[in-house]
Amino acid sequence: MSSTIALSADQFGIVYNILSFGLVSMLACTIYTLVSQSRVLPKYRTALVMSSMVTFIAAYHYMRIFNSFEDSFNHETGALSVGTGHGAFNEGYRYVDWILTVPLLLVEVVAVLALAKAAASSLITRLVPASAAMIALGYPGEISTDNNTKVLWGVLSTIPFLYILYVLFVELSKSLDRQPAGVAATVGRLRLLLIATWGVYPISYLLPILGQSATDPGAFVNRQIGYTIADVLAKCVFGLTILKIAKMKSVAEGMKDDH
Repeated sequence: MSSTIALSADQFGIVYNILSFGLVSMLACTIYTLVSQSRVLPKYRTALVMSSMVTFIAAYHYMRIFNSFEDSFNHETGALSVGTGHGAFNEGYRYVDWILTVPLLLVEVVAVLALAKAAASSLITRLVPASAAMIALGYPGEISTDNNTKVLWGVLSTIPFLYILYVLFVELSKSLDRQPAGVAATVGRLRLLLIATWGVYPISYLLPILGQSATDPGAFVNRQIGYTIADVLAKCVFGLTILKIAKMKSVAEGMKDDH
């Protein structure tokens, strides 16, 4: 089932450019984290590989989103086809991206801290299923045009989200005492970054419920801007912070600081 959104030339340009920004940002971060491997000790390189995987996966899906946006837009009429029908703009690419990258983001945090095997395994086995459930439960609400359905799936998606916060702020904190100076504080800022960026997603998700119709051009543009900026912060800035932590720990363990 598909419907159309009438986008002005300016609105089309804004979405076109923000998706381009997302794609280029992900590609740049992928390259940077890959070439930075030698700047940290081998034991922390797994975290950087995961960071590169996250931004590479995101870059691929931004390419698909970008192509879908162009293909579903009629330049003669200014109509953008949206929904689940053939030829419609496919928002599902974002959810495929998130269900792959969000668990990896959380595993990055555990990997860069180089925790004891039992502690790391315990955190990962709780964070990964919860993050996958959070994304999977949000998708039915995203594609629904019924506000009650959106609210239902939004509430269900919030349950694993709150559990993730509990694990990150309560359980993970127990493992930070033996980290080098400055690492615990940086991890604290990393957790706050996650909350701040993840907070953008439900706001964008709720725009149709908050009075902006799902087919309102302004709501569509705002949603794409919100999702893309949140993605760049949650993946690129997050990945660069992981690199910073890896460098701090490497220096603390005797590696020469190359700045």
